[in-house]
Amino acid sequence: LGLKDHAGFFRKMTKLILDEMPKAGYSSILNDFVESNFFVIDGDSLLVTCLCVKSFKWGQNLHFFYLVECYLVDLMSNGGQFAIVFFKDAEYAYFDFPELLSLRTALILHLQHNTNIDVQTEFSGCLSQDWKLYLEQHYPYFLIVSEEGLSDLQTYLFNFLIIHSWGMKVNVVLSSGHESDTLRLYAHTMESTDRNHTFSKENETVIQSAYKSLIQHLEERRILALAPHFEHLKWNDMMEEACQTLFLLQCLCPEGSDIQRVICVTSCSLSLRMYHHHGLVHSNCLSLQEVEDFCRLRCLCVAFQLHLPLSQRACSRVITYSWLWDSDYFLKMNKWCEHFILSNLNVLGCWNLNLNHVSDLYDEQLLKNIAFYYEFESTQEPHLNLGDSIRRDYEHLWNVVSHLVKEFDVGKCFPLRTTRRPFLGQKKSVIQEISLEKMPSVGFLPMTSSVIDEFVGDMMKDLPILKSDDPVVPSQFKEKTSDELLHWHAQRLLSDDYDRIKCHIDEQSRDPHVLDFLKESQDYQQFYGKSLESISTKVIVTETTQPKEDSSGASGKMLQNTKPSQITKKKKKKKKAFLKEDQNKDQQKDDLLFSIEEEMKTNLHSGIRKLEEYLTSCASNSVKFGVEMSGLIACFKAWKEHCRGEGKISKDLSIAVQMMKRIHSLLERYPEILEAEHHQYIAKCLKYLGFNDLANSLDPTLMIGDDKMKKKYSIDIGPARFQLQYMGHYLIRDERKNPDPRIQDFIPNTWQRELLDVVDKNESAVIVAPVSAGKTYASYYCMEKVLRESDDGVVVYIAPAKSLVGQVAATVQNRFTKTLPVGRTLCGAFTRDYRHNVLNCQVLITVPECFEILLLAPHRQKWVERIRYVIFDEVHYLGREVGAKFWELLLVIIRCPFLVLSATINNPTLLTEWLQSVKQYWKQADKCLNFLRDNSYKINHMKLDLVMLCEERDNDLEKHICSVKHDDVYFGHFHPCAALTTDIIEKYGFPPDLILTPQESIQLYDTMAHVWEAWPRAQELCPEEFILFKNKIVIKKLDARKYEENLKAELTNWIKNVKRILKNLTSCVNTCFPSLLKSLRQMDKLPAIFFLFNNGDVERRAGSVCTFLEKIETKSHLHTECHSYVFEIDEVFKKVKQMEKTQKRSIKKNPKKAKKLERKLMYRAEYINFLENLKILEISEDHTYADVKALHTEVTRDKGSTLDRVLQRVRFTRNGKELKALAQRGIGYHHSGMYFKEKEFVEILFVKGLIRVVTATGTLASGIHMPCKSVVFAQDSVYLDALNYRQMSGRAGRRGQDLLGNVYFFDIPLPKIKRLLASSVPELRGQFPLSITLVLRLMLLASKGDDPEDAKAKVLSVLKHSLLSFKRPRAMKTLKLYFLFSLQLLIKEDYLNKNGTPKKFAGLASYLHGHEPSNLVFVNFLKRGLFHNLCKPAWKGAQQFSQDVMEKLVLVLANLFARKYIPAKFQNADLSFSQSKVILAELPEDFKAALHEYNLAVMKDFASFLLIASKSVNMKNEYQLPLSRIKFTGKECEDSQLVSHLMSCKEGRAAVSPFVCLSGNADNDLLRPETVNQVILRTIGVSGAQAPLLWPGKLDNRGRRMPLNAYVLNFYRHNCLTSLDRTNGMRMGQLLKCLKDFAFSIQAISDSLSELCENEHDNVVLAFKQLSQTFYEKLEEMQTQMHQNHLG
Repeated sequence: LGLKDHAGFFRKMTKLILDEMPKAGYSSILNDFVESNFFVIDGDSLLVTCLCVKSFKWGQNLHFFYLVECYLVDLMSNGGQFAIVFFKDAEYAYFDFPELLSLRTALILHLQHNTNIDVQTEFSGCLSQDWKLYLEQHYPYFLIVSEEGLSDLQTYLFNFLIIHSWGMKVNVVLSSGHESDTLRLYAHTMESTDRNHTFSKENETVIQSAYKSLIQHLEERRILALAPHFEHLKWNDMMEEACQTLFLLQCLCPEGSDIQRVICVTSCSLSLRMYHHHGLVHSNCLSLQEVEDFCRLRCLCVAFQLHLPLSQRACSRVITYSWLWDSDYFLKMNKWCEHFILSNLNVLGCWNLNLNHVSDLYDEQLLKNIAFYYEFESTQEPHLNLGDSIRRDYEHLWNVVSHLVKEFDVGKCFPLRTTRRPFLGQKKSVIQEISLEKMPSVGFLPMTSSVIDEFVGDMMKDLPILKSDDPVVPSQFKEKTSDELLHWHAQRLLSDDYDRIKCHIDEQSRDPHVLDFLKESQDYQQFYGKSLESISTKVIVTETTQPKEDSSGASGKMLQNTKPSQITKKKKKKKKAFLKEDQNKDQQKDDLLFSIEEEMKTNLHSGIRKLEEYLTSCASNSVKFGVEMSGLIACFKAWKEHCRGEGKISKDLSIAVQMMKRIHSLLERYPEILEAEHHQYIAKCLKYLGFNDLANSLDPTLMIGDDKMKKKYSIDIGPARFQLQYMGHYLIRDERKNPDPRIQDFIPNTWQRELLDVVDKNESAVIVAPVSAGKTYASYYCMEKVLRESDDGVVVYIAPAKSLVGQVAATVQNRFTKTLPVGRTLCGAFTRDYRHNVLNCQVLITVPECFEILLLAPHRQKWVERIRYVIFDEVHYLGREVGAKFWELLLVIIRCPFLVLSATINNPTLLTEWLQSVKQYWKQADKCLNFLRDNSYKINHMKLDLVMLCEERDNDLEKHICSVKHDDVYFGHFHPCAALTTDIIEKYGFPPDLILTPQESIQLYDTMAHVWEAWPRAQELCPEEFILFKNKIVIKKLDARKYEENLKAELTNWIKNVKRILKNLTSCVNTCFPSLLKSLRQMDKLPAIFFLFNNGDVERRAGSVCTFLEKIETKSHLHTECHSYVFEIDEVFKKVKQMEKTQKRSIKKNPKKAKKLERKLMYRAEYINFLENLKILEISEDHTYADVKALHTEVTRDKGSTLDRVLQRVRFTRNGKELKALAQRGIGYHHSGMYFKEKEFVEILFVKGLIRVVTATGTLASGIHMPCKSVVFAQDSVYLDALNYRQMSGRAGRRGQDLLGNVYFFDIPLPKIKRLLASSVPELRGQFPLSITLVLRLMLLASKGDDPEDAKAKVLSVLKHSLLSFKRPRAMKTLKLYFLFSLQLLIKEDYLNKNGTPKKFAGLASYLHGHEPSNLVFVNFLKRGLFHNLCKPAWKGAQQFSQDVMEKLVLVLANLFARKYIPAKFQNADLSFSQSKVILAELPEDFKAALHEYNLAVMKDFASFLLIASKSVNMKNEYQLPLSRIKFTGKECEDSQLVSHLMSCKEGRAAVSPFVCLSGNADNDLLRPETVNQVILRTIGVSGAQAPLLWPGKLDNRGRRMPLNAYVLNFYRHNCLTSLDRTNGMRMGQLLKCLKDFAFSIQAISDSLSELCENEHDNVVLAFKQLSQTFYEKLEEMQTQMHQNHLG
C-alpha cells in the first residue's frame, strides 16, 4: 500500500494527537533530583524547534547553534539528564531543504565532539526493534518531540514517534512553548493514557504499514531532489565523490586542518567539479566563470569568519536583498556537497581535524554583505583593502580549491569578481536600519524614601536618572482614572484574606448554641487526635501563675475550708485504697507471666509475641530480666526438641533467631544483674547453636561435646553471618539509657537532647533527618514550652499543605489542655478555605501563603510581635514548584527563633549560613530599634545551630519488585546497589541515603567474592573475620553499618569489576502468589498504602479490591471463625437497640432535650446500620483486610465509640456511602479531591486497624500520620520522582512497631526503579524573589505598618536576603535594578508616588497579588472605566444585568484569571466540534486595545531596565556558546578597511546577545513579546517572565499564539462538568479545583469593590456581586448533582 492508501490513517492519527492537546498539562517538567529525571530529546524536533524561532534567520549557523545550546542549557541547569536521538529515517524529511541536511549533520558532529551529551544515531527509525529495546532498558521520564514539522511529511514522522512513545508508556513533552525561570522549565506534557496505549496496540499492523509507505515515499523524493543538480548521479555516487575529495585534501595537507577550512575548500571544489559536469541544465543558470566568482566570495567569507571576533561580527550590516534564482540554485548544490562531505569525515581516520568551530560553517548575512559590496560598492574608488591576515587566509583557501579541482583552471585569487552578473536581487530598502526611535529613554524616575535610600542608595549615584524637566516625565503622570471612579475611596486599605476567609462560627459569641457547637467541635478534635496517637493529654499550667502542687490535687481555696482531721482521714483512706490496688496489680502480673510461660510451651512464637508486649509495658528491670530468662529457657527447649525431631530436611532458624534475640537483650540490657550461672546457661545455648568460640568467651570451662551433637544441633552458619543475615532488623542500636525528664514518652538520643537544649535557650535550629527519625517531637516540645511560659506567647507551625493542618491541629488539641483567660484558646487553624481562632490562640497551625498574609498585613504587626517560635515543617518545599516564594519570604521576615525541619536537603550548610546571615541582620536591626523589650524571649534568638542527623531511620527499608505473569504476582527482593551504575559511583559516589540492611551487606560481600575469586581483601572483609564482628556475641547496628561502609569503600575502588557485581545483584524473583494483596496479607505485610497518581484511579483501584473480595466470598463457604464474632455483634446490637428505646422514651418525657436526643439517635442509626451490615455479611477474616482483632475490640470493649463518631461525620458527604462499604472490607482511599471529613474517616480507621489497605495519591505523603508496614508503588507517573519516592516510601515501617519496613514496586519499569533509588537528595536553590506586586506590598507595609521602623526593617530584610543573591554580588545588583524598575512601573501606573507612598488602588492590586500580572491589568481596566462601559443594567434603574453582559464579563475575567494554555498546533485542528467550545475567544475590542497599550508601556520600561542592567554584564561570557563554552573572542581586526565598512552598525545592540545580532536582531527586539526571551543577554540574570506582561495569547518560541482554554466560559454557559471533561480536555478533579479558584477570585474582587465604593448601587459593584453569586450557585448546583449521581 502506498502513501495515499494510508491517508485515512494519517488523519486518524493526527486527530488523536490533536484531541489530546487540550488535556496537556503546562507545568514544570523537571524537579530537583538529577539522576531520576532521565529523558530523551528527539534531535530533529530540537533542530526544527530552533529553526523556527522568530528571532532566527536561516543561514546563520552560529546563531542556530547558540539557540540549540541555550535550549539544552535550560534543561541541564534545571537538573535534566538526557540523551538526544537522531533517527536515520528522519534525514529523509530534509531532501527538499539541502541547506538543512548539512546543518543537521553539523549539529550531530558538534554535540558528539564538543559536548558531553549522549547522542544516539544508530537507530533506523522510531518503530525499529533497537529503539523499542532502548526504551525498555532506559525507560525515559519523557520524550521531548515537536508536534509540527517543516512539512506535512515531517509532521507525520513526529506523529509516529508520539504514538509509539505512548504505546511504550512513555510520556511526551512538546518541544515548543517552553518557558524557564531561575529554577524550573515549563512545558506541555501529554501523558501516555490507557486510550493512547490501546490505540497503539489495536493499530500496530497499520502503524507499521503506514510508516513503511511514508519512508518509501520520502526515499523517492530524494531521487527527485538530487536530479536537478547532479542529473544521473545517484546518492552513493555523490558519497564516493565526496570521499575522493577528502582523500585529495588529506594528501595535500597531511598536517591536518580545522573544520571551517576543510568544509570551505572541499564543498567549493566538489561543487565546481559537479557544476562543470552536470550543472548547466538551464539556459538561465550561472556560467562556470560566475560560479567561480561565487566560490571566491565564499572563501573570502570564511576568511572573515576565521579572523573576526564575535564582537565585530555582531556589528554587521543587515542586507535585505535575497539571492537571485540562479545564485540560489548553485547555493543548494553547494549545500548538497557540504552534506556529503560532512557525512564522510570519518574516512579521514586519525587525520588531525579540529571540530571546535563546526557550529560556524556558514554565515549567510556575512556572505551577502561581501557580495553586496563587490556588486554595488566596490566600483567606487578607492577600493577598500582586506587587511594582511584576511588576505593571506583567503589566498590560501582559493589555492587549495585550485589544487582540488584538477579538471579545469578555476582562475586566480584576484580579482574576486571577474563577471558582472548580480547574485542578489534588488529591493527598495537595501540595508536594514536599526530603529532607535521606538526605544525608551534610558533612565530612572527621580524617587526617594527611607527604604529606597537604604537598599539602593549606594548605586543610585551611578545610574542614569531622568531630570524632573525631562519631556518624557510629565507624560508619565497623566491621570488615567475614569469619571465613574472619582467618588471611589481608591486609597482605602482593604481588608485582607484573613478577614474574608470564612469562619464557621463567631469565635466571640456567648450564645449557648454556639458554645455547645464549640464544645462539640473541640471534643471531636481531641477524639481525632487521640485516634491518631495513643498519648495522654498533658495539662499545661502557666509557670508565672502556677499554684503549689499537693498530693490531693485540690485547689488552695478548698484546702482552707477543710479541717485537719478530715484531711488525715482522707489520706489514710486513699493510702489503703492504693495498697489494695497495688496488690491486685501484682496478682494480675503474676497471672499474666504464668499465662505467657504456658503459651511459650504450646506455641513458642505466639508466646514470644506476648512476652515482648509485656516487656514494653513493664517498668522494673529485675522483672524484665526474669521474663527474658524465661523466654531464653523456652527457646532453648524448643530448639532442642526441634533438632531431635526425625526426618528434618532443614532446621527452622526462626527459633534460633529468637534464642539470639534473648541473648542479645540479656547481655546488653542487664549486665549488672547477670551472674555466673546465667553466663554459663547462655554459653550452653551458644554451644548448641554451634557458636563454640562465643561460648568459650563466656565460659571457658564449658565442654564443647562430640561432632555428632554439633551436627545435630548446630545451625552450620558462622555467628557473624547468622546475626547479619537472619537477625539484621533485630540488631540492637546504640541508644542512651538515661531518660530525659523533658520527654516522658521515650528516651531521646543525643542529637534529640541537643535539640531540646536549643529550644530551652530560645535559639534556632535546622534539623535534617530521615523520615521517621523523630524530628516532629521537637515541635510539640516547643509548643509546650511556649504554652507554659505565658498566656500571650504564640508558636506558629507551618505545614507544607492544607491537608496536614487539620491533623496537626487535632494532635495538638489531644496532647495539651490549658485553662486560658476568656477570649483566648489553645489552638487555631488558618488555610485559604477556613480559619478558626487565628488571632486569639497560642498555637497556630497554618500554611505558608496564609502566614505570609498575616506577616505582611500592616495592621497585624501587634499580633506578629506576640510570636515566640515558628516551626517550618518540610522546608525542602523551599525549592519546589508550589509555594516556594512563600517559604523564602517567611524565613527572612520573621525575627523570632525558629525550627526548620526536613528529611531531604542535600546542602543544609548553605541553608544554615544563609539563615545565619538573616539572623545577623536582625541582631543589628534590634540594636538600632531597641526592640528587645522582652529579654526572656529575644536575648538568645540570634544563635542558629545545625543539628545534622547522620544516622539512619529507626527501622530499615527493604525494596521488592512485583511483576504479573499469567495472572500471578511474583515478588523479588531488589538490592539497592543494583540501582547504581559505574558512572554514578565515579561521579557522585554512593548516594548518602542509599542504606543497606545487614542482609544486603552480606549479599554484597558474597557477590564481590564470587566476581573476583582472587580478591586480596576477601579474608579481611569476611563476616567471621571482620575486626568488629570477630568473637562478638552481640553485633550491634552500628557495627553492621561500619561493615557496610567498608564494603562500599572497597566497591568504589573496583571500577573495572563494578558492572559485573551490580549485574549479579539484580532482582531475583522467587515466590509466586495468586494476587498482590492476598500475598501481602499472607506474608503479614499489612497494613499497606498503595500509591497512585490519579484521583479516579485511586477510587477505582480500591473498588476493584473490594469487588475481588466479594467474588471470592461468593465462591467459598463461610468460615467458622466468624461465628463468635457475629455473636458478639448480636450482643452489642441488643444493647444499642435497648439504648435507642430508652432515648426515644426520654424524648417524650423531656421535650427540651428533644432536638439533641433526636440528633444522637440519627447518628446512632448510622452505627446500627454498619453493625447490621457486618452481621448480614458475616465477613470472615479471609474476606476482609481489616484487623479482626481490632474490630472485635472496637465492637465489644469500646462499644463502637470510634465507629459511632466517624460514621456520623460522613453520612451526607459525596463519597460517604462508598467509603463505609469499603471500610466493612478493611479498605479505604485517600486523595486531595475528598472532603476533609472523608479523609479523617479513613485516617482514623486506618490507625485503629479497622482499615488496613488504602489507595492514595501523594498528598498523603506530605506529613499525614498514617504509618504502615508496607508501601506499594502501584502506578507509574511523571509525578513519581525521587523526592515523592522518598516521602512516600518513608511511610513504611511504623516507629516502635515494625523493625523492618517494606517497599514494593508493582508494574514500575526496572530502569525507573533504579533511578529512583540511585538519585541524590535535592539541593536548595534560590529563585527570583521579587515581583512587581511584592514590591508594592512591601511599600504598603513600610508606609502603613503599626510600627514604621519595625516594618521598614522587615521590608529591608526581604530585599537584602534572598537565597538567590546569597554570596552572589552580581545577582544582588540585578535585584536592586529590578527593584528600581518595579518602583518606576508602580509610579507610572499611579500605585505609588515619588516618595514610595501608596496611592489609588494600591490596596486592590496588592490584594490580588496571587494573580500577577492579571491583577495589574484588571486595575488598569477598572481605572479606564471599561467595566463601567460593559456593566450596563438590563434597563434604566434596574439592578440586574442581562445574560449577555454576564457572559462578556466572564469572558474578560477568564482572559485574566483562568489562563490555561493549549499548544499552538491545536489551532490548526480540523475537528468535528466547534473550536469555540475549547478555545477562549479574544477580549472585546476596547479591552483588547487597552491591554495592548498597557503591554507596550510595560515593555518599554522593561527594555529600559534591560539596557541599564546590560551595562554591568561581563561581555566576555556573552561571546561563548553557553554549553560547549567555545569562545568566539579575539583581537578585533583593525587593519582591514573592508571589515570596518561592513561591520559599522554598532548602535542599538547593547542589551541583546551578540549571537542573535548575526540574524539582524537589535535592542528594539526587546519590545517584541515573541523575541524578548530569545535575544536577551544570557548572563543578565532576568528573563522576560519578570516583566508583568499579559499578552492576549502567549507566544511559543516559534512565534505561534498559544490559545487559552475556554473551560470557565463553557461552564458558566452550560453548567455541566461532564461535557467540559470531554470537550475541554481537563480531568474532573483538576476542573473542579480550577473552577473553585476562579469563583474565589470573583468573590475576592466583588468584596474589594464593595469596600472601595460607598455607592452600593454602582453598576460595576452590582455586576460583580451578581456574577459572584450566580457562579457560586452554579458550582453548588453542579456539586449537588454530582453527589446525587454518586449516591445513585
